[in-house]
Amino acid sequence: MAIGNIETIKAGSSSKEDRLHKSAALSKINLKRIRESVPGGSWRDWDEELRTACHRKESGSTYSSVYARMKWNKPSPTITTQFFSFGTGRFGHPEQDRALSIREGAILQTFPKKYKFMLTSSPVELKRLGRYIGNAVPVRLGEIIGRTIVKHLKKYEKE
Repeated sequence: MAIGNIETIKAGSSSKEDRLHKSAALSKINLKRIRESVPGGSWRDWDEELRTACHRKESGSTYSSVYARMKWNKPSPTITTQFFSFGTGRFGHPEQDRALSIREGAILQTFPKKYKFMLTSSPVELKRLGRYIGNAVPVRLGEIIGRTIVKHLKKYEKE
């Protein structure tokens, strides 16, 4: 549980200890929606009046991976550039009524827990930071690929 021990925050707020542990605000209707969302579930778990117009159409009924809450002890979803938004994927926090914070998305992308993406004097811009984190190759994956390349280069140097 990579993000299981991070401080509890509310939607639209941030931690006093880590300003990147900041989550996007939720509208009243999305707050109701996330409260009806079960971990690992989707918008199909909601009362009918909470469903969006597109999900009421036959063509929209196939989009089960939006407005979804993550589940503890299951792999996280692919972190995209809009992981901080509840409505754009399976980015609802498993327990707290909010989407992932910037810090949580970064941790799931395997950035170090204290990684600084910007100067301390810069404002925390969700969209900009979301783009940086969502477009990144997971740090750990890059590390493993790099080690594999070095290993193969050493092998071929000997030959």
